[in-house]
Amino acid sequence: MAVELDVFVGNTTIMDEEVYQLWLDGYTVNDAVKVRMEGGVMEECEASADVLLSDTMDQYRTFQMCERLLHCPSKLANQLLFQIPPHRQAILIERYYAFDDAFVREVLGKKLSKGTKKDLDDISAKTGVTLKSCRRQFDNFKRVFKVVEELKGPLVENIRQHFLLSDKLARDYAAIVFFANNRFETGKRKLQYLTFQDFAFCAGQLISSWTVGAVDNMVEDMDVDLDKEFLQELKELKILITDKDLLDQHKSLVCTALRGKTKAFTEMEANFKNLSRALVNIASKLTNTKDVRDFFIDLVEKFIEPCRSDRWTAADMKLYLTHYTNSAHILDTFKHQVVWDRYMGVIKSCILKMYHD
Repeated sequence: MAVELDVFVGNTTIMDEEVYQLWLDGYTVNDAVKVRMEGGVMEECEASADVLLSDTMDQYRTFQMCERLLHCPSKLANQLLFQIPPHRQAILIERYYAFDDAFVREVLGKKLSKGTKKDLDDISAKTGVTLKSCRRQFDNFKRVFKVVEELKGPLVENIRQHFLLSDKLARDYAAIVFFANNRFETGKRKLQYLTFQDFAFCAGQLISSWTVGAVDNMVEDMDVDLDKEFLQELKELKILITDKDLLDQHKSLVCTALRGKTKAFTEMEANFKNLSRALVNIASKLTNTKDVRDFFIDLVEKFIEPCRSDRWTAADMKLYLTHYTNSAHILDTFKHQVVWDRYMGVIKSCILKMYHD
């Protein structure tokens, strides 16, 4: 008896996104099988435990074979071994380079070297992220850092093009590279309340305004190194606190603008000189590498904490910084407006982002 059959043969690589995530999270095959069982996949697919184990092992093997291609994502699109549709490739790459906020918060600003890699056991225990996943994330940070270190052009764009990441993830990696290069201190106790996204936002501000690339977008290391010439020019701002007449005039202009607009006015008026000295001193010391490293701790200790103890609201902070910045333009003998705006634009954005519980 003749039987007609329709046969379809395909070689598209089958990849289960849930299993991929378990592999990325550092689960062993057996642990991944347990998680899948608890998720009810056996009832869903009417599969036995043996089939589930075999499927998980097969997928893990595929991911391990793909991993070397994921180290250089453009290779994934140009290879013939795995037939993976473009939208799937994008998911594989994005997820491979994704990271845990708890993990990145521990290594942010540290040197991406063997010394830090030795600490991954402790970081894994502290954050609850598996050691295998910590290693993958750390190696990704290091790989991106190495590739973009020598490239000309905008940092975010270079990361996006070389690693085929989404704009959001490329910006996060730019922040990680920028912090690792400048070795900003982020681990002190007083900075623990700040999240990775707080720091990433501040990194974006610094990159777009204070680096060499903010002035010339085709120099090497342009978005990684701070503009030394600008840092030198910041010393000129000292006149705002060393010239008594200027300091008094600045205070008078700011207080006139603030009077009647905030409940914190009395504290603002009483503390004006201390707060102004804090911001101008931070600016004038940024030519020293150590002071660049301490930039965030200085902002918190010397400016944010005094305002917090005086119970300023976020709205008070915005109002104060706006008038503090703008009033300097009306000072007759103050001639450094361009440098002032370039400095205070970043300072204001960073402080407003960092001013929370």
